[in-house]
Amino acid sequence: MIPRYCTPEMTALFSDVHRMELWLEVETVVVEAYGHFGVLPSEDAAEVRRRLPVVDEGFVTEVLLREEVTDHDVAAFVDVAQARVGLPEGAWIHFGLTSSDVVDTALSMMIRDGLVLVIDEARKLQRSLVGLARDHASTVMVGRTHGIHAEPTTFGVKLALWSLQVGRDLERLERARDAISVGKLSGAVGTYSNIDPEVELLALGRLGLTPAPSTQVIARDRHGEVTYALTSLACSIETFATEIRHLQRTEVREVQEPFKEGQKGSSAMPHKRNPILSERLSGMARLMRGYLHAALEDVALWHERDISHSSVERVMVPDAFQLAHYMVRRFQGLVTGLRVDEERMAENLLSSFGLVYSQPILLRLVESGMSRDHAYRIVQRCAMRSWEEKRSFREILSLDPEVSLSVGEIEDAMRPERALSHVEHILVEAERALSQSESTGEVQ
Repeated sequence: MIPRYCTPEMTALFSDVHRMELWLEVETVVVEAYGHFGVLPSEDAAEVRRRLPVVDEGFVTEVLLREEVTDHDVAAFVDVAQARVGLPEGAWIHFGLTSSDVVDTALSMMIRDGLVLVIDEARKLQRSLVGLARDHASTVMVGRTHGIHAEPTTFGVKLALWSLQVGRDLERLERARDAISVGKLSGAVGTYSNIDPEVELLALGRLGLTPAPSTQVIARDRHGEVTYALTSLACSIETFATEIRHLQRTEVREVQEPFKEGQKGSSAMPHKRNPILSERLSGMARLMRGYLHAALEDVALWHERDISHSSVERVMVPDAFQLAHYMVRRFQGLVTGLRVDEERMAENLLSSFGLVYSQPILLRLVESGMSRDHAYRIVQRCAMRSWEEKRSFREILSLDPEVSLSVGEIEDAMRPERALSHVEHILVEAERALSQSESTGEVQ
């Protein structure tokens, strides 16, 4: 991932230094498990732990230089690690293991920890959305379907629905974290031919993982599930960003992205304030969907193992996590700094002459005993006349001889309070979902 879209936390998590730190830890806990079960002297296991080298840039460079000889990254790592620990104790490193035991187990740890970072940011976003939804629970605006004025809603309802969607994404992320919190230390084809399952159980337990019966590699449906969860979150953010892009259009002008002091919206036109962050996030969601395709392609591998997935994951996994973390963090900042123009929302609601109340008028006519189709034709005729003549829908209804409603009944049907009398139900549901999400997060 280019540095422009990287976060420091994800950069550190997926760095070569941290990857090899995890490889070394996997190797070491296996040695310690061997010592526990008497496969090797416990003093040798303790000595390996005591002599462990510091994994830094120098260590990584030494491994990379050794890889130029071995043409095998894990073999090069093992050679360097054994040399740094020293013989004879260092010879126990990688005893009974195959490369995928180390690589896949360490990758599970990185993905698990990466999901924790994304989950933390997504929960902050959910919290911000619920808070802003409560602030704007009564901020009336026009609801749009097919891009056309439909019925009144509130900006708070819109935000509450966004928060509920983020809540569902959080559930997916947490399930994916559980699915990937596994390792395998079962040897070349997964049959434990050179390592006892009890060694695997003890070693993985110390890493916070559970054993996953596997071939030489952990099945990639787990990694596909993780990538789907990240992509789902990205698609949710794209949904919200697309809405903001529309609402910031000059013709609508109901919300604006934050615009800081000194910022320039255009190199040519000084008046411009463009929704650049929302557009950026929309583009990033396209990348995420591409990574999901790559992850699903990785599920089908030959026999007990091939490495067609390896080159894909070296690029896809860190990039997908960088994108997801960046997207949720930046959208969280957008939400907290969003400028909401309540007056403009009210103006836009009125700009369609009251046509947003056509359905309650229709229902009142049906309640009065008129057939639905006949009532629909009457209301549709009045609505089209209101639009074409740019006259109040209320006025045209009151003058139509077939509209069997009093002026008071028409007025009552066209009150925004009547249309929005139950929106509190949605706000309460969003707050309940947030409370449940936060309590689940505390348990983890």
